[in-house]
Amino acid sequence: METGNNAMTAPVRMGQPGSTPLGHNRFGLTGVSKSFDTRLIAIRADLADIAVAGEHFAPHYAAPMMGSGVAPYAAMRDAPDLSAPMVSELLYGEAFALLDVTGGWAWGYSHADHRVGYVAVDALGPTIAPTHMVVRDDVLVHSKMDSNSGGSAILPFGALLMGDVQGEWLAVSAGFVPLSSVTPVGTPVDMASTAAHFLDAPYLSGGRTAKGIDAAALVQISAQAAGLSLPRDADTQQMATTITADAPQRGDLMFIGDHVGLMIDADHVLHACPIQGKVVSEPLSMAVSRRSGTIDTADPTPIFKRLP
Repeated sequence: METGNNAMTAPVRMGQPGSTPLGHNRFGLTGVSKSFDTRLIAIRADLADIAVAGEHFAPHYAAPMMGSGVAPYAAMRDAPDLSAPMVSELLYGEAFALLDVTGGWAWGYSHADHRVGYVAVDALGPTIAPTHMVVRDDVLVHSKMDSNSGGSAILPFGALLMGDVQGEWLAVSAGFVPLSSVTPVGTPVDMASTAAHFLDAPYLSGGRTAKGIDAAALVQISAQAAGLSLPRDADTQQMATTITADAPQRGDLMFIGDHVGLMIDADHVLHACPIQGKVVSEPLSMAVSRRSGTIDTADPTPIFKRLP
């Protein structure tokens, strides 16, 4: 399995506005700089994504260098420190837009949802064009087209692979994966069925796998399996879904304050519950009652949103 040790070591070229001849790399910023969400806009006191030049001021701008995750899953943190809170996880094969490398940490954003954070440089490798998505958990990458052979890595649900179908196997750069464990990218999978795959998974803030997952990630991963793109956090998911549903049905999103779940029918919700510490399926009334007792929920009335 690639480690990424030699994959992302090229220096990141930082744009310095006005530093080159003939006005190249000059950016004009007039008026008041727009407000922004640091979870989604890659901007620091010293550096920003070149995509926001002209809207947000920074001393330097950088054009992102694309890479992909080469660890089964890697923590994305809000600071370049192992003790910093985990804001998300980058799964194997997912694209990452790298803007800066400092002290073994890569700063940038997950390309799919634009979630900004720091990830270990060794967790990144060359970019790939995914052909398949893993749809089971703990899928072994075998060294041979033989289920009895050893392997180089164990991949989580949602990992992305680039490979060629060879009989009952998918041949990838690191080995072979059973074809029964993957589905072609773009093949829609029922959201509620995907969410049910994570039942009893531990609750973990920032987590995105069956080893630990939070409420927004459960909804996001389920949507991705259905071929839909959602932001990483519950509040941005609610803003991104504009269709309100008066009578909930299977597949609708349920929002209570800063919490989100997925309806599996008109009366039951499946969600990663921090109070119970795991992913559960329960009556909607019970979920509402439980959330109404938390200090972060001013209004326990659920809002239902329907994906297109």
